[in-house]
Amino acid sequence: MLAFAWFPHGWLPLLFIAFLPLMAVEYIVFHNPGKYKSRTVFFAAFIAFFIWNLLTTWWLVNASWGGAVIAICLNSFFMAFVFLFFHKIKKHVGEKWGYLVFISLWIGFEFLYHGDQVTWPWLTLGNAFADCTTIIQWYEYTGVFGGSLWVLVINCIFFSCLTDSFTRKKFMSAIVLIIIPIGISILLLYSSNATSKADSHKIVIVQPNIDPYNEKFSGAYEEQLQKMLKLAAEKIDSTTEYVVLPETALTEDIWEDELEQTSSVIAIKKFLSNFAKLKIIIGASTAKAYKPGEKLSETARKFNNADAYYDAYNTVFQFDNTGKIQQYHKSKLVPGVEQMPFQFVFKYFEQFALKMGGTTGSLGVQSTREVFSSSDNTFKFAPVICYESVYGEYVSDYIKNGANVIAVITNDGWWGNTPGHIQHLKLSRLRAIENRRNIVRSANTGISCFIDSYGEVSQATKYWEPAVISGNIELNDGLTFYTRFGDYIGRIAMYMAFLLILYSWLIRFRIIKKS
Repeated sequence: MLAFAWFPHGWLPLLFIAFLPLMAVEYIVFHNPGKYKSRTVFFAAFIAFFIWNLLTTWWLVNASWGGAVIAICLNSFFMAFVFLFFHKIKKHVGEKWGYLVFISLWIGFEFLYHGDQVTWPWLTLGNAFADCTTIIQWYEYTGVFGGSLWVLVINCIFFSCLTDSFTRKKFMSAIVLIIIPIGISILLLYSSNATSKADSHKIVIVQPNIDPYNEKFSGAYEEQLQKMLKLAAEKIDSTTEYVVLPETALTEDIWEDELEQTSSVIAIKKFLSNFAKLKIIIGASTAKAYKPGEKLSETARKFNNADAYYDAYNTVFQFDNTGKIQQYHKSKLVPGVEQMPFQFVFKYFEQFALKMGGTTGSLGVQSTREVFSSSDNTFKFAPVICYESVYGEYVSDYIKNGANVIAVITNDGWWGNTPGHIQHLKLSRLRAIENRRNIVRSANTGISCFIDSYGEVSQATKYWEPAVISGNIELNDGLTFYTRFGDYIGRIAMYMAFLLILYSWLIRFRIIKKS
């Protein structure tokens, strides 16, 4: 049911009853301790979550069979362990607190899964509404964890109707709790239509459609860049203020201390000289060599033929006619592809990391969310690279640093024409709602588009086709409740889970003491 409710082709009402069968298994085991062992709960949960993970993220195999197997199995294991932990704690605190234990543990787990090491928040329950943003406009107050809370509370109320005592009042309370957030969302949408619109600015988005497995890293980088600039020129006019191109669009070996001498940078500057007010945002693979005696980062790599070190980065640049080059390094990295989890422990196992996009091991990162500004400070772009767009609070950090529009640049060709690239696009809609920011999305291949601050997608390009689109966007400097306070629901759930675990241990200790 979780899989069949999932976007892009799911039926959302299933979410509100999807946990009932698994909760029924736990209920039976809980009330028949002599007949069933706790491991029954774990195995049932693992099977359920394995099916969910497999049916919703099977497309990972297109990038790496090994990586897909590891991701699906590990994620299923972690979810099953959380459900087993809920069962164990419930045995000490009783059924009265059981539902609260389940909700706080699950959301607390989702929150921790948004961390920096072992991290895969793709199946956060609140993400499921990314294909129906009309009913979750209130994410500007709660973020995706508000959606997770919504789903879990309704499941618990319905299960209570089945097991404790069915009452019409209890059943109707679940229905009301489904309807009220939808009504609030519709009111927020209605009020947005009544608000006067701000000034708009013209942006061009390029989708070059370069095969990431063959052409992208084996073809001539000069030809690829000229192809992209030629596409951009089809839509540029005197009113165009920005051109946005995808992740790792520049495939030349770029050393950051030699940017001005790089042929790709020279070509871009020459192109810009024809358009006085134009700026370009573009992704690149770059590297930085460490000087003798300079402090090394945890991700520093040793040159094969010299006693020297360097860092490799997934980078985005902003170029303009002032000569200033702004840059940002991707810092929310894909585990096992761009990052070796727990680097300080597994430093010497980097060579076994998956290979993708010409890099192995861990890429370098930066601690701050850089914001790209135009020379007159009208534009303040949040340069969000690929996987970073999955993390709500991470993106909101750009907004708190002053960003008034978001640029998501990505390369979604790794997964082929599967639900993967569609899901990735839909998740950006949630970031637009949470922060009330327009998004310009440039993908190497499908789907490039514009997303307004209410999550509506326009001018979406087709998969595996070169394309260029032009549109007007609005800039917004306001801060939403979610932007200000971030994933507070996740934090509250995590602290509550900790207190309930502590409470269960105290009860257990007291029982043991008495006996």
